[in-house]
Amino acid sequence: MTNNTTTKESSNADYWNPMVPELTVTDFNASLKFYCDILGFSIRFQRSEPDFVYLELEKVQLMLESIHEDMWQTADLEKPFGRGVNFQIELTDIAPVLERLQSANIPLFREQKDNWYDTGETLSGQREFLVQDPDGYLLRFSQYLGEKT
Repeated sequence: MTNNTTTKESSNADYWNPMVPELTVTDFNASLKFYCDILGFSIRFQRSEPDFVYLELEKVQLMLESIHEDMWQTADLEKPFGRGVNFQIELTDIAPVLERLQSANIPLFREQKDNWYDTGETLSGQREFLVQDPDGYLLRFSQYLGEKT
């Protein structure tokens, strides 16, 4: 795990997602280890005071920030964080993430399953599983399977 304040060189270096969730975390180092070492995210940049990191995995981007005095907090934070929302993380292949989670004995919220969603005239397939991060945010990893009628 890299823990410095540098910009990551990657094939996505010029790509900035127009919507990037920023997750407030209780234990910054534990969350950083989970997202980087277990899930496979890379650090795009990082700063301290307060602890903050911008992460990416393929074209997925998200931010983590530790709880601090001046944060934007609309209500008391109680675990599990992120109630009522799940973050879909679409990757070309979710198997390596699932293998790392299993190797680390991290329980899944929902086991891997192939789902077909009605998009109107076709069904769109996704292989997916769900896992909670250390603060309880619900992460849905998905892999596109194609379409069928």
